[in-house]
Amino acid sequence: MNHTTVSRRDVFRLIAAASAAGAFAPADLIGQTTPIVPRKNTFFDPDFQSRELLWEKPLTASELETLTVLCDIIIPGDDLAPPPSKIGVAEFLSEWVGAPYDQNREDLGTIRGGLAWLNSHCGSLHNSPFIKLNLGQQIAVLDSICDPGKTAPELAPGAVFFKKLRMLTLGGYYSHSSTWKSIGYVGNVPIAGPYPGVPDEILKILGVENEW
Repeated sequence: MNHTTVSRRDVFRLIAAASAAGAFAPADLIGQTTPIVPRKNTFFDPDFQSRELLWEKPLTASELETLTVLCDIIIPGDDLAPPPSKIGVAEFLSEWVGAPYDQNREDLGTIRGGLAWLNSHCGSLHNSPFIKLNLGQQIAVLDSICDPGKTAPELAPGAVFFKKLRMLTLGGYYSHSSTWKSIGYVGNVPIAGPYPGVPDEILKILGVENEW
C-alpha cells in the first residue's frame, strides 16, 4: 500500500467536531499556554498538498518525549501496523494543539497541563518523572486514571488528561495510511465492474436487510 502524501491537517476539523462532546480541561489544568501569533489574511482556502505549516508547534522536546512513550503504551503496534512512535503521532499532537482554533487551544491546555500533572504525580509516587519509570510502573500509573468512573477523586485531573490524550492519539494514528490495514480499511481504490453493493452481513447488522 502506498502511503498518502496529503497532510493530516485536513482531518483536524473532523476530529475536533467528533471530540466536541469529549473531556475538557478543568481550570486548574489549563494555566498558561503558549501564545499563538495571529497570521495575516487568515480567511483563505488552505493548500493541503503543501508541506508548509500554518502555525507553530508549541510542545517542547521534553513534552514530546513523554508523549511518545504514552502513545506507544496506548497503541503498542503489531504485525499489521507500526507503533505511534514510528509514524510521528507525538509530532502530530504538537501540530494539533498549536492550531489557532478554540478546540485546539483548549486541547493544548489539557495536554500540557496533564503532562505536568503526570510528572508531579509520578514524582510523589516514585521520586521520578513518568519518562524515567519502568514500563510496569508507567502502566500502573495509567491504570489508575484510565477509567474516569473508577478514578479516585484526587486523580481526576489525570483522568481528564488521559481521556483526551487517548482520543487524540487514536485520531492521529488512524489518519495515517500505514495503519489502515489493521482496521480493514483499504482506502480509495477502484472497484472492477459494477458496484457490488453493501454486503448482506452488514445490512443484517444494521437491521435493514429487507429494505434493499
